[in-house]
Amino acid sequence: MSQRVNAFAQSPELFKKFVEFGMLVKSGSIEESILNLVDIRASQLNGCAFCLDMHVKQAKIRGERELRLHHVAIWRESTLFSPRERAALAWTEVMTHLPAHGVPDEIYERVRTQYSEKELTELSFAIMVINGWNRLNVGFQTVPGSADKAYGLDKANLN
Repeated sequence: MSQRVNAFAQSPELFKKFVEFGMLVKSGSIEESILNLVDIRASQLNGCAFCLDMHVKQAKIRGERELRLHHVAIWRESTLFSPRERAALAWTEVMTHLPAHGVPDEIYERVRTQYSEKELTELSFAIMVINGWNRLNVGFQTVPGSADKAYGLDKANLN
């Protein structure tokens, strides 16, 4: 795989604003550990190799257990996730692959038992951000691991 276009070099102002938006979302009320799971799950669903590689490494650096990282793909069957984490993963899936007839009430109600309206809104924005990054990196074939040194991800020791 070789990168097609460096979208960030081609549109630096848009890149800067999108990074700022992402940082604002990350500074909200949702726990960092849940945001890590959201980033990983959306990246799995979208087939974004660059983002999946990056977010697994970030989560490990931030103290996430390796077995939980392996279990994100099978979160429904795994006993390693709390009800709040499960709700975030369900919301990530439904907001990443929107059903033809909208988000089912059952999923919305399940998520609402775990998140306030403000938290649910912030969680939704977090899902929007990672889906945006996924689309850029999948479309332009950003090479996984190509920014490890720049982002300090070599510290994850997952080479």
